[in-house]
Amino acid sequence: MSKVKRLVQSYGKYIAIPWRDDAAAAQRVVFCVYNEAEELKLRAKIDEFEIVTKQAEHDWNVFDLTDTFAEWLSLQRYAKSYFQKPQLLSTLLPQYLDFIETQLGEFLAKNECSSNSVVALTGVGSLFGLHKVKEVVDRLAPHVSGRLLVFFPGSYENNNYRLLDGYDGWNYLAVPITADKDF
Repeated sequence: MSKVKRLVQSYGKYIAIPWRDDAAAAQRVVFCVYNEAEELKLRAKIDEFEIVTKQAEHDWNVFDLTDTFAEWLSLQRYAKSYFQKPQLLSTLLPQYLDFIETQLGEFLAKNECSSNSVVALTGVGSLFGLHKVKEVVDRLAPHVSGRLLVFFPGSYENNNYRLLDGYDGWNYLAVPITADKDF
């Protein structure tokens, strides 16, 4: 059985557990951790996550971060200048985080996401070098009244997450789901 299939099974077992209504935002975050080499396989199987979510009688919505940086940068008045001098972008990156938060708010309203909804966050690898996933999750989690599912390409060990195994990891109290760990 493939690692992605095992990840779907582990996620399915977890998401079927009844949800607490009084959970804090950080407690409503779930990380599906997988090796970054499995990204295309996981994206091809994203519908299987939707199926097990709906079998557990929850709504399913996917918010993709992959193109958000390009969309945000194209809206900047001096976008061409940033391509010529990318070091100038560092002063603007907090605005990119605001853009992601605004986009998610519009997405949640448009899709009528409720406390019974799973909002799956894909494309977090595109944040590499721009923002830490923890910063983004901390900003987005309070907006999601259901569960925020983060598809995380990297590794998890001893409550330590590492995006693309490139940065030093960070501790985060989200629920980790891996292909090797069963619930």
